[in-house]
Amino acid sequence: MLAVARAFSGLSLYKHGITFRWTSSYFLWATRALGISRAFQEQIIDMALEKSSMEKEIPLTNSNTYSSILQECINSKSLKYGMKVHSHIIKNWLNPAEIFMSNRLIEMYAKCGSLRDARHMFDKMPTRNSFSWNIMIAGYAKCGSMEDAQWLFEKMPDRNAVSWNSMIAGYAQQGDGEEALKLFCAMQCEGIEANQFAYASVLRACACLTALEQGKQFHADVIRRGLYSDVYLGSALVDMYAKCGNVDCARRLFNEMPERNVVSWNGMLSGYDQNAHGNEALELFCQMQKADDDVIPDQFTFATVVSACATLLALKQGKQLHTHIIRTVFNPDIFLGNAVVDMYSKCGKVEDAQQVFDKMPERDVVSWTALIAGYAKSASFREAHSVFEQMPERNVVSWNAIISGCAQNGHSEEAIRLFRQMKQEGVYPTHYTFGNVLSACANLATLQHGKQVHVHVVKAGFQFKTGLDSDVFVGNSLVDMYAKCGNIDDARLSFDNIVERDGVSWNAMLVGYAQNGYGNEALKLFEQMLQEGMNPDHITMIGVLSACSHAGLVNEGRHYFNSISQDHFITPLPDHYACMIDILGRAGYLDEAKNFINSMPFKPDAIMWGAMLGACRIHGNVELGKWAAEHIFELDPQNSGPYVLLSNIYADAGRWGDVDRVRKLMKDRGVHKKPGCSWIEVNSKVHIFMAEDTSHPQSEEIYAFLVRLGSQMKEVGYVPNTKFVLHDVNEERKEHILSFHSEKLAVAFGLISTPPGILIRVVKNLRICGDCHTAIKFISKVVGREIVVRDASRFHHFKDGLCSCSDYW
Repeated sequence: MLAVARAFSGLSLYKHGITFRWTSSYFLWATRALGISRAFQEQIIDMALEKSSMEKEIPLTNSNTYSSILQECINSKSLKYGMKVHSHIIKNWLNPAEIFMSNRLIEMYAKCGSLRDARHMFDKMPTRNSFSWNIMIAGYAKCGSMEDAQWLFEKMPDRNAVSWNSMIAGYAQQGDGEEALKLFCAMQCEGIEANQFAYASVLRACACLTALEQGKQFHADVIRRGLYSDVYLGSALVDMYAKCGNVDCARRLFNEMPERNVVSWNGMLSGYDQNAHGNEALELFCQMQKADDDVIPDQFTFATVVSACATLLALKQGKQLHTHIIRTVFNPDIFLGNAVVDMYSKCGKVEDAQQVFDKMPERDVVSWTALIAGYAKSASFREAHSVFEQMPERNVVSWNAIISGCAQNGHSEEAIRLFRQMKQEGVYPTHYTFGNVLSACANLATLQHGKQVHVHVVKAGFQFKTGLDSDVFVGNSLVDMYAKCGNIDDARLSFDNIVERDGVSWNAMLVGYAQNGYGNEALKLFEQMLQEGMNPDHITMIGVLSACSHAGLVNEGRHYFNSISQDHFITPLPDHYACMIDILGRAGYLDEAKNFINSMPFKPDAIMWGAMLGACRIHGNVELGKWAAEHIFELDPQNSGPYVLLSNIYADAGRWGDVDRVRKLMKDRGVHKKPGCSWIEVNSKVHIFMAEDTSHPQSEEIYAFLVRLGSQMKEVGYVPNTKFVLHDVNEERKEHILSFHSEKLAVAFGLISTPPGILIRVVKNLRICGDCHTAIKFISKVVGREIVVRDASRFHHFKDGLCSCSDYW
């Protein structure tokens, strides 16, 4: 700095302690050699213009001097000082219409973001050369105004390689790969030879389209033309292969590059991150820091590696990287800030995400959405809503974040409400929106809402295909929604309408059949799946075994369990073993189930013991039930379900002293029984009932209807089964309690609130009681209505006095 200061004299910048005499030939050298900031550059430009105008000490009398100053305005993106230079030229320049100077001014305006002023200069030029046209075309293309760029391109009298390159690059940067490829072909047809910049742009277009085969053809052209050694083009090839999913090929090309720059490293890092190879991205970043390329990571590098940490939920590495960024990055851009917020959000550290968010000098919709997703993931819905409401602007991704957070964390009603609000505000849903809101409808078993969403899906014109921009996710969600609402026919229709099914499609339909008691149909579908060449996964086999369990297909269950490892080469998971215990237990093979548990390759978990306990409840085996329950108490002491089941087993056996002992144990441990409730949707409103509930506005009418209905049911053979009343009271009281269980109240309300012939759908949060199961069979016969009840484990379809479970549940 001292050496530079001594080289000049006369012009003082007292604030910085630098004194030198200005000469125009030293302008560009001085600003770069001093390594000064943008603010200092602007001060030099300002003082230079002031000295030249007022004191005539700096002879800015030729185009090269002005060109140098304009270049510094471009480098510092200083439109304000560029306009000052333009004003100075108008006042002092002898030939303001010179093409060279006009082009430089157009370039300055375009690159400093004022395309309107650039176009004004362009339109005023009496004569133009190819540079005039190219700088305007490039300016429009870089800012995404491709219509304006195309209009000028078509009007240009003599197009050259630069013109074509600008247009191809513009379309590629805007994600319009098809148009970029068309232009590249048209350029070749006009006899203009593609250079490394054209190939780099067309490779970017192939990356946008994930057009790997076309990309390979261009790669062959690059090799044939001998352009591969170009670092710019090599980086584009790495990026193309990575974005097309061929990460191994991208890495080979990266390793073979004779020279690498930060773009090359970023392309490979981004490829790993986008293809879910987070560990490889972190390893490559470590190699980058140790490499001999003298490449310094930029903000894009850090953002990509932080994103990899987010994907891996690698909080420790993410924190270390954040600390490094704080120390080394002077002014983090919004892209990097967003990546850090997203990393902390995905790693469950939403407080840290909030701190980073609060310190960001500027935020965009991505910043807000990342924070919303973090709060939603941590189930902090009050905070998520607060952030959502504060957003200055929202896009569909923001809506998706809040809707998915609600749907996936038990706030399904809120998810549906937000979907309605989103539609009212004119935001167009995506396939991701529909998938999440259909999931919310499935969770609540609200068929009417689900059907309304289905109408929107049909209007949106989804094709239910896999591949690029796959929307098969929506089709799968429709299958799941209808199945969980007990409408298995529409679930199958939705399944059949999926043009290109994936594994999730088959699993959704198969599990739907199983849960609705259609075991044989589920097994037929599984065989069809195998015939069509689809490989089953862990979830498929859980569905198959569940179907066998609900249908009482014990031999088939044994066969399919053995086939998991023998035929499909899948290692059985604990869930598969739990299904097998359930199959044996439900069928009454309790000793075999016990031996199966004892022979497992790992210790049973609470779910397995729960299956055994449930089987003991069905078959009244007190000793094995006690054995299973004691294991659950050790593994999951705060779960009320096993205490209630064991208490019920004792009550069935008339062991009331043991019932009291279990209840005291619950009290001592602070365990509270989960209250049973049932709900029904009528006219898009959900009505919730509890046993002997009188809070509903139509309670009197409901109770009176049930009394009349009870008399009619007894006339055709119904006898209340008071053994399901687990209280030591007289028979009359037991029968009264049975008459007003929550599922009966919900069914009665549905019958008095809907026209004859309409199907009744009820959901219960616990297992339906045995007497209610029998009673609803009689109700379906007496009133001539089909009734569907979804309980905690399956669906029961009641019709004409029969149930789809064939009383095997």
